[in-house]
Amino acid sequence: MNISSIVIHSRPQESSRLLGELAQLPGVEVYAALADGRIVITVEDTPENRPAETLMNVQNMWGVLNAALIYNYCDD
Repeated sequence: MNISSIVIHSRPQESSRLLGELAQLPGVEVYAALADGRIVITVEDTPENRPAETLMNVQNMWGVLNAALIYNYCDD
C-alpha cells in the first residue's frame, strides 16, 4: 500500500475545472479546496497509476502553478 498527499497551487479561476479533472484520476481523493486556488489531494497506489505518475500528471494540468508531494506512506 502506498498513500501520498499532494498540495496543489492553482489559478483560482481554474480551480473548479481542475477539481473535476482531479476527481477523474484513479486513486485520487480531494480533501480540501480553498477559494484562493489551494487544493489538497491524497493518492492511493492503483494498478493503473502510481503516485509519482499522478504527481507528474497533476503538475502538467492546465491551471496548476505548482504541485508538491508533502507526505508519503508505504506499507506491505
